[in-house]
Amino acid sequence: MPTLIFATNNQHKVDEIQSLVGADFKIIPLKEAGFDIDIPEPHDTLQENAAEKANTIFKITQQNCFSEDTGMEVEALQGAPGVKSARYAGEGRDFQANIDKVLQNLGAQINRTAQFRTVICLIWGDAVEGYKTYYFEGICKGRIASEMQGEKGFGYDPIFIPDGADKSFAQMSMDEKNKYSHRQKAVTQLFEFLRSK
Repeated sequence: MPTLIFATNNQHKVDEIQSLVGADFKIIPLKEAGFDIDIPEPHDTLQENAAEKANTIFKITQQNCFSEDTGMEVEALQGAPGVKSARYAGEGRDFQANIDKVLQNLGAQINRTAQFRTVICLIWGDAVEGYKTYYFEGICKGRIASEMQGEKGFGYDPIFIPDGADKSFAQMSMDEKNKYSHRQKAVTQLFEFLRSK
């Protein structure tokens, strides 16, 4: 089974992506690959942050790897929290505080339109042909609930209801969530590309 280093320390994301690709590829997170590092995300776009993480790991390993950056973009908040989604309420990456801040900032706002957007950066190739960088993007449109709903998932899942659904990501099984998921859309593109190689 081919292996691919995933430049993340977030086990939730690893589990979610592994569930999407099944037995075709073995996804190896940073810790399993022997790296105990937290890669900075200093940029203003998801694409730049994804590239930062992938390039950091590639420089160390010279192996095929990928990374992703995901943001929740709320229309009435001018696209916030966006690229700052993980640290919206501060550097502690406290998602309860992040959720509370989104709900507080929205208040009684009628327009609760939002979307999750994932950008994947893949560095792929070999020592003979060289390595190239590829990008894949997935978007899931939806709305922000007025209060938290459900206990599954992670991050903003308890307050995000995807279009076409009547419950939040945090109320869905992994299979249900994958039918809508922004990450699923980006990952599908990624692995369709890899299977064509």
